[in-house]
Formats: sequence, C-alpha cells, structure tokens
Amino acid sequence: MIAPQQLFEALVSRGIGFFTGVPDSLLKSFCAYVDDHGGSVGHVIAANEGNAVAMALGFHLATGRYAAVYMQNSGLGNAVNPLTSLADPEVYRVPMLLIIGWRGEPGVHDEPQHVKQGRISREQLDLLEVPYWILHADSDVTPTLDAALSKMVESNAPVALLVRKDAFANYKGGRKAEKRSSLGREQALRQLLDLAGDDLVVSTTGKTSREVFELRARANGAQRDFLTVGGMGHTSSIALGVALGNPERRVVCLDGDGSALMHLGAMAIIGDLKPKNLVHVLLNNAAHESVGGQPTVAGRMDFEAIARACGYSSYLRAADEAGVADAWTRLRALPGPALLEIDISVGSRDDLGRPTSTPEENKLAFMRAAR
Repeated sequence: MIAPQQLFEALVSRGIGFFTGVPDSLLKSFCAYVDDHGGSVGHVIAANEGNAVAMALGFHLATGRYAAVYMQNSGLGNAVNPLTSLADPEVYRVPMLLIIGWRGEPGVHDEPQHVKQGRISREQLDLLEVPYWILHADSDVTPTLDAALSKMVESNAPVALLVRKDAFANYKGGRKAEKRSSLGREQALRQLLDLAGDDLVVSTTGKTSREVFELRARANGAQRDFLTVGGMGHTSSIALGVALGNPERRVVCLDGDGSALMHLGAMAIIGDLKPKNLVHVLLNNAAHESVGGQPTVAGRMDFEAIARACGYSSYLRAADEAGVADAWTRLRALPGPALLEIDISVGSRDDLGRPTSTPEENKLAFMRAAR
C-alpha cells in the first residue's frame, strides 16, 4: 500500500504548492494526512469540487505554481464546468493535478449509486481530454507522478490520478471536528422520525440515510422515506420539489452540514419560493463524517443569519432531545419554510448497515407514501 506521507511529500517535492478538495472515503487516509500536514504549503477543504478546481486555478494565477485537487469520482460532475470552461487547454490553459477516488470500479463491489459512476469514470476523463494514470496499492509512486506531472507541465493543463480502492495505507488524522453536542445523529433521527409521523421525509446521503433505513426496519415500519443515496448537496432541492408538488403534506428534509454547504444556493431558492409546508432540518456535527470525519466550516457559521437572509420564515435550534421536542412543538405554530438546526456529535455504530432495497424500490415506496 502507498503511505499517504509518501505521496504527499512526493507531490510537494515536485512543485505542488496547494491542496484543496472534498474528502472521499477511498482517499480518507491521504486526505487526513494532507489535513494534518498541508498547512506548510496550504490546504483548504472546499464546499464542492467545482469550488476546489476554481481555487486551484486562482492559486496558479497568483503564484505560477501548481495545486492538487482531491475528490471522489462522483465529484467530477461538480468539476466539469470549471474544468472545461476555465482550466481547459482551449480556454485559459491552467495546469493542476486531480486526485480522484475510483468508487464503483468495474469488478469491485460497491453501492448502487457508485456503479455507473465507476463504470464511466475513465470515459469521462477521456471525454474531458484529461490524461490520467491509475494509482493502486502496488503502484510505484515515483515514475507515476513523474509521468503525470511532466504531462501537466508540458500541456499546461489538468491531469489526473485515478485511485483504486485500498491504495493507501491507513492513517488517522489528528484534527477533530469540535464536539458540538452529546446528541448522536441516530438518536436525533429516531426522535425526528417519530415526531414526523406521516410527514414526507427526504434524507441526505451517507450515514444519515443508512440510519433512517435501519431505524424504520427496526421499528417494523414501512420504508417510505426518500433516501438520497447519491447526489450530495441536492437533498434540500429534492425536498423543495416534493413540497411544491404536494403542498397539502408537510415535507421534512433531513440534511447534513457538508451537504448543505456543497450547494448552499439552494437555500436562497427555498427562501424565495417560501413553501409553507417545508421543514429543513440541518443535522450539524461540523464534519464530513461519512468519508472520514474531516471538519467542515459549519461549526463556525451562523445558519440563523443565513436562513433569515435567504428568506426562511422561521429558525429554531436544538442540541438535545428536550430541545428537539420543544422546537418541534413550536414549529407547528410557525410558518414555513423553517430551518431547524440540530447540533449533533460525530460518531455512528460500527455495525451500521446499508439499505437492502434498491434505489428504484425506495423511489416507488416514497411515491406511494406521497400519494
């Protein structure tokens, strides 16, 4: 396996002067090492992958030096616009190194939302005309990096490393997200699902949807929630569409801080349209927990000010079960859209499973519940 330190030091010695991106589970050890040691050259955990590509471009404009942008292959969707309309050789010609976790690689078991993405990742890079090199546990890092970075400098354009599962040796990061509450996410979700009753529930990607699925199963309840297993950052927009399409039913969006940050502009649209039947629940542990626990900036943000500025009608905050119950009671008398921010702790069960139904089965179950 590749030691994260080895890759990091090899990149820095070859002129990479800035690191940015969105953490990925396949890259979590490398991301954790960069987070611990990237301060010497510069490191920013971005809101989304397009944001990271734009920062890498700006760094090069200011310094003439090169940046590395890390992401999961699903993040290529967010990165396509700045890669093709800004960094591309036919536009500004901006060199940068993309480090991409290859979820859903053909022949490697993965979750349904990663299968197609993994199958088309190489074709996506080919279509974008981004040269790439595959990095795996037995790769010789030196010649691989020399080839990739030589091509980057020669072409004055982006190149990529496509990283296979288990390429990196384990590394535990030293920086931890701040402890905001002793309330666990699963504990909060159990209470929220009970309080929501027959409301329509849309839950965000990662461990949140996994816990929602298991909570329903353990309670012998029907699977009726829309589990946004992919498309990080779009949960609140899905919930908005549901609320607009079914104005007679209350819609509860179970969002995470990393998801909300990824496409924060969705809150402005929600606030402008003012769906009275939408409750936007923000489960805030200030961490990208599902992909390694790297901190987000959400612990330092004033979401009440953001919600008010975007046009939300109401804002409430809670940090324990009593606070959640009180906030839910108060919500019944308040107009929507409402933002309920719940401070939660980082952590989940080691035996947390994954949905056993297919995404299409989940979709159909939700549609039955909605009608």
